[in-house]
Amino acid sequence: MCTCSARTGQLSHLVKIANEILMYIRAGKKHVNDVFLQNTLGTDRDGNEISLADKLADDADSVDNQVGLKMQIKHMYEVLKRVLTGRDKTVIELRYGLDGQDTLTQREVSERLNISRSYVSRIEKRALESLREELEDSPMQEMAMPC
Repeated sequence: MCTCSARTGQLSHLVKIANEILMYIRAGKKHVNDVFLQNTLGTDRDGNEISLADKLADDADSVDNQVGLKMQIKHMYEVLKRVLTGRDKTVIELRYGLDGQDTLTQREVSERLNISRSYVSRIEKRALESLREELEDSPMQEMAMPC
């Protein structure tokens, strides 16, 4: 009799263990499609693993940098329009390809404006100095992104 009750006890323990295993497997199925930030997506050229967290961090930095850069460019155009006028503005726009234009050499600018190359150089230097001074005093300077 003891043998029979012992077997029944063992059998009930085995059934409980089997049920626990089945519950564990079923619970795991709920999370089959879960994605973790530590998941490896691949490797870079140096053989270092790239995780999802690394990629998301890069994308966030990229968006932040793009927004910051766009803000700085907009501010720069505003300062340029406010500080420079006439020939100074034209020389800077032509030299640096602003407003969708191609960049031109000092020689090309001088030919287009029918002035000497050395005069273009002096205008450019004076205009850039004016812009630098204005931008240093500008509130946007505090928001400048580190290089």
